[in-house]
Amino acid sequence: MLARPGAYRCIECGLPYRAAGFSYYHGELENGAAYWSDRGILCSPKCSLAHHRKRAAEGTLPQQPAPDPFEFRPFIRR
Repeated sequence: MLARPGAYRCIECGLPYRAAGFSYYHGELENGAAYWSDRGILCSPKCSLAHHRKRAAEGTLPQQPAPDPFEFRPFIRR
């Protein structure tokens, strides 16, 4: 979904990750973004609500929570 940390931007307003005003989980940069969707990260509650309203109007709300884009999951072969 997102190539590298430098590419992380709010999908609503474009605010870059690590910029002043970006909301982090438990207020700590190391914990990753506080808000995200299946389309990318969101910088604030305001952008999260705007994104939700836009998706509801489009009829594209996800049916399940999106995976955390900052959580490392090693590739497992089956």
